[in-house]
Amino acid sequence: ALVLALLAAASVATQACSWLWLRSDPPALRPDVPRWLVAALHLLQLGFLFRCLHALKVGWKVCWAKAEEEEEQSRMAFLSHDISMLRLFETFLENTPQLTLLLYVILRTNKAEPSQGLGICTAFLCVTWSLLDYHQSLRSFLQDKYELSRGSSIVYFLWNLFLICPRILTVALFALLWPYGMAVHFPLVWLAMFLWVSLQDTDFMESPGPEQLYRAMVAVILYFSWFNVAQGRTLYRSVIYHGFILVDSTLLALSWLWCRSPSDEHSYLVLLVFASLPCYLLGLVLRVTYYKWLHPNVRAQQEGGYDEVDANGRTDGLEFCSLSVPDLVNRRMQWLAQAQFPISRPVGQRFLNGAAAV
Repeated sequence: ALVLALLAAASVATQACSWLWLRSDPPALRPDVPRWLVAALHLLQLGFLFRCLHALKVGWKVCWAKAEEEEEQSRMAFLSHDISMLRLFETFLENTPQLTLLLYVILRTNKAEPSQGLGICTAFLCVTWSLLDYHQSLRSFLQDKYELSRGSSIVYFLWNLFLICPRILTVALFALLWPYGMAVHFPLVWLAMFLWVSLQDTDFMESPGPEQLYRAMVAVILYFSWFNVAQGRTLYRSVIYHGFILVDSTLLALSWLWCRSPSDEHSYLVLLVFASLPCYLLGLVLRVTYYKWLHPNVRAQQEGGYDEVDANGRTDGLEFCSLSVPDLVNRRMQWLAQAQFPISRPVGQRFLNGAAAV
């Protein structure tokens, strides 16, 4: 029942976001399909699949079309980013809770098939990959940008992995002793994250109602991993968030160590619990290393180029990539890019959704 509930909740939330985004997109970027058919596909929980097929169609045109190639590439970038973000929502609303539940079941029964172990490892990698894929996709909306190098991508992937693994482990251990305690812990932490996101005054969706849905989904992501939602310098917000998660995870681990009954069947978990703190701290060290030496900002400053906002909050003239198509503005994409990479933009300049990712 819990697995089905997670599947249903994640599917309904992602399909609702997909439909709301399509409805608010400029007509020039909507698929050439009757609106009622698109609505029916989303109602049947096939909206994400439809988006993927439509992106493949546009991508095929990009590969072969000669005319309007720049516009098609920009449309492809926009479609790819929407798919990446929906995949991120689906990962943290469905896959991550299921991963926690699977880990709880294995610890509860103290039995694990090789396929289950392989599945858990793969799931951890997929969750982390979704964060890296989203970050790389979002960077494609900026011009004069420096792409993530292979080394930067690896470090970005690793610090997210080292931060997520201890979090999921401590939550599963807490559920091992108090399964119904999770029914209290998760809503309380989720509510704290929801209020925190609300206090940052996000303006992602087109109207207040859908904005609450977006904040609720982001709060679920924040339960497991860092996700920036507001413009401006993120250092202090990041310190507050990681401090909160570190204290919360430590309390969950200590409660398990204090209340567990001494038994040999779970003795190996004690070593994992004590290793989780160094793992989390290692993730924080890798994150500091990334932003200090491996972030594209560093390369931009060394070569005298332009990239995202620096430590002093200056924008250095970074802009969205623009196209010749006028009066097409996607406020949703602008908000995301400005939240992740604060930028400046000439007054009155117009941008197409998903401006060129080439």
